[in-house]
Amino acid sequence: MSVKSAERVLRIFELLTSHVNGLSIKEISETLELPQSSTSALVHTLYRENYLSVNQAKKFALGPKLIPIGNAARESLDLASLSTESLQRLALAVEETVFMALLANQELVYVAKIDSNRSIRTSAYLGGRKPLYCTGLGKAFLTFMPEEQRIDYLKHVSLKRITPHTITDKDTLLARLQEYAQLGYATDDEENEEGLYCVAAPIFDASKGMQAAISVAGPKERMLRQKSQIVNNVIDTANGISQKLGYVL
Repeated sequence: MSVKSAERVLRIFELLTSHVNGLSIKEISETLELPQSSTSALVHTLYRENYLSVNQAKKFALGPKLIPIGNAARESLDLASLSTESLQRLALAVEETVFMALLANQELVYVAKIDSNRSIRTSAYLGGRKPLYCTGLGKAFLTFMPEEQRIDYLKHVSLKRITPHTITDKDTLLARLQEYAQLGYATDDEENEEGLYCVAAPIFDASKGMQAAISVAGPKERMLRQKSQIVNNVIDTANGISQKLGYVL
């Protein structure tokens, strides 16, 4: 059984999340199609309890009491476990190995790996680290991280050749990252391990910051035969996980 007043409070919070400069009571009631009198009562109650605040324009915005609640919710989300079911569905759909990685000290760290019945042996393992510039997951981070962070990384990194296909020229790598930004995903074409092809996509949180990346990896010939399907599945899965973290597409 739903409680009407509780539902209205939640809708007010959701509305103000996308209006950082605040809204008047009239604007809130009209947007949510609620009676102005009951909207006023709810808003003033939330204001008295510090769940809403009033800015200089006399408009209501999210208040300071929501900050510790949001922080606690964020800390309670274990990204790898939150994503397990989605990653398993992805592995089942594409029948290749699926990975999730986080960024740590300008390297990627594998935090999840889902094998399929066609998985091949790779050098990647849970807890293992890899460079950013020569892996699909790493290039996803480089593509979608803040520009200043990317510039700092490229300024200090040495692009060492790992396979004959590794990109070792920074201008070439930058051009490739620009392509990935347009596509919405990154690839690794035998740049870290010969014979291996990878498609990777970013995961964002509610603040639109990149939190992780996921990928599908497998033998190049087999991956290219179904690349379109794999790309669609990887992006859809990444978007689904992002939405669980509060990201709005």
